[in-house]
Amino acid sequence: MAILNPPRRIHRVLTAGLVPAAAAVLLLGGCGGAPAGTASVKESGEPAARTEAENRAASVKVPEATTYTTVRGAPKDPAPDGVTDGLVVNPSTALPVLDRPDGRRIATLPTRQLGNPTWVPVVETSGAWRRVLLPSRPNNATGWISGEGLRTARTPYTVRVDLGRRVLTLAKSGREVGRWRVAIGGAETPTPTGRTFLLATLTRNEKEPSPLVLPLGAHSATLDTFGGGPGTVALHGWPDASVFGKAVTHGCVRVPDDALKALSRVPLGSLVLIRA
Repeated sequence: MAILNPPRRIHRVLTAGLVPAAAAVLLLGGCGGAPAGTASVKESGEPAARTEAENRAASVKVPEATTYTTVRGAPKDPAPDGVTDGLVVNPSTALPVLDRPDGRRIATLPTRQLGNPTWVPVVETSGAWRRVLLPSRPNNATGWISGEGLRTARTPYTVRVDLGRRVLTLAKSGREVGRWRVAIGGAETPTPTGRTFLLATLTRNEKEPSPLVLPLGAHSATLDTFGGGPGTVALHGWPDASVFGKAVTHGCVRVPDDALKALSRVPLGSLVLIRA
């Protein structure tokens, strides 16, 4: 079993740590991940005092927003095909997630999950509030968090998966830097569409089909669980190249080795756009 290595901040650079290989098996069953890339981080200082609305919300019992949970009442992503300016955030302390600015508390966003810091993309801003994509069910769930007490970073990367063409492209600062044929979900277990993000990076035993797994903030729409885990969709490698270009997976996206190597350098929180 691998040792948990917490992330280190060096010269204001964020690096994701690793998690035990067993966690990858439990979470994803047949999937595999790598050390995440880096993103420059702006220090936000000490968390500000909670607002009155946040204090009221804190007393409500709600789930943590993780890949294992369902957040009921979460507003749906209003622009599932939209891009962002690359802003990603990580709470310095667990934060209430609301259904709208100064609204009802629906979840708590933890500082870490799956052995990695919880970096989520900002898709909308309203005053001091940030609307972020959530890693929980249902797919395309969003929530509002306070802009205070957040670590912030900018990622130049966007991952696009074209299910019709069965092609994954990686862009940096709007310029394509890689394109690969991939395997996608089969007819009974399709890969979900919409706007999601790179949630974590996991390592597995070298004997597994993929030693690296990159879980996303999305889940299978047809499987409530897979391999004992919550049916989390991921990007991962595969040893048999004949699968690329085919719809044969349980919802994950299988990628060639050189694609996985490139994707392993993409910072947590980076957008992944999956289109039919």
